[in-house]
Amino acid sequence: MKLAIISFAHMHAFSYAKAIQSYPGAKLAGIYDDDPNRGERAAEDFNTQYYESLDVLLSTDIDAVIITSENSMHKVHTVAAARAGKHVLCEKPLATNIEDSLEMIRTCKENNIILQTAFPVRFSSPVLRAKTIIDSGELGEVLAIKGTNRGTNPGGWFIQPEFSGGGAVIDHTVHVVDIMRWFLKSEVKEVYAEVDNRFVSEKIDDCGILSMEFDNGTIATLDCSWSRNPSFPTWGDVTLEIVGTKGTLSVDAFAQKIDVFNERGHKYHYWGDEMDAGLMGDFIESIKEERIPSISGLDGLKALEVALAAYKSSRQKEPIQLSQV
Repeated sequence: MKLAIISFAHMHAFSYAKAIQSYPGAKLAGIYDDDPNRGERAAEDFNTQYYESLDVLLSTDIDAVIITSENSMHKVHTVAAARAGKHVLCEKPLATNIEDSLEMIRTCKENNIILQTAFPVRFSSPVLRAKTIIDSGELGEVLAIKGTNRGTNPGGWFIQPEFSGGGAVIDHTVHVVDIMRWFLKSEVKEVYAEVDNRFVSEKIDDCGILSMEFDNGTIATLDCSWSRNPSFPTWGDVTLEIVGTKGTLSVDAFAQKIDVFNERGHKYHYWGDEMDAGLMGDFIESIKEERIPSISGLDGLKALEVALAAYKSSRQKEPIQLSQV
């Protein structure tokens, strides 16, 4: 199967490229980037062809594309790929607004194209184990969830709202909301949020606390921030504290690690899951089997809806009711 990457603007492009190259029967057949220097370097690093034109890339015999461009470009690239008959794995957030997300989903459906949203945390072993426990009924009815997704400020276009759509809230809310929806099989119906700028000098949101109510009655909170300083040993965390009627469950998606402390300081060694590889494998197998992907464009839309409602809530200083798109 031949896959191509559209833009190396997002750092996940590098791990996705490695995942493609390590997957049996898959080939990274090309790279398009509107930044020629960045695109040519990536093509050289991954021993593939650089395309100066997106149209030329999409006219080749590739089967699918991975879109890792700036958030504001997701719609343009997804629509172009779908009309060219190429399946799409799109980096999160799916888009920067609801209208673009709906157009992406609609265009892919009209062209019989798979649209998968890149939520790799679903492929973390601790998260998968938690899903199994919840589905088994061992926790009973889930009453509440406390989540975190705290990282470092990525800088660059991520702190330019015209490209990113926002700061930490849009960047980090979507991952954990997707996991919560997946666990609960329920939709967020109300969001209250407080959003601020506390850690970076740039005037963009770098922290936020969301309070949510799901339509099944579960309540949840989420700390979605860029509160990790540059010396933190990993980019951030994803944790969940889940309270059920029969027990509680603690989940740390990145706890597969060894911390070594000695007279020279602290060393962090991660030995765990390659979540991006799990995501890529699921996408490739969805194409092979011509099935609906496990993480759909609609999943991306529903997570985005919560992040955008959080911004609205913070501006209006009141809870926001979500429409059921």
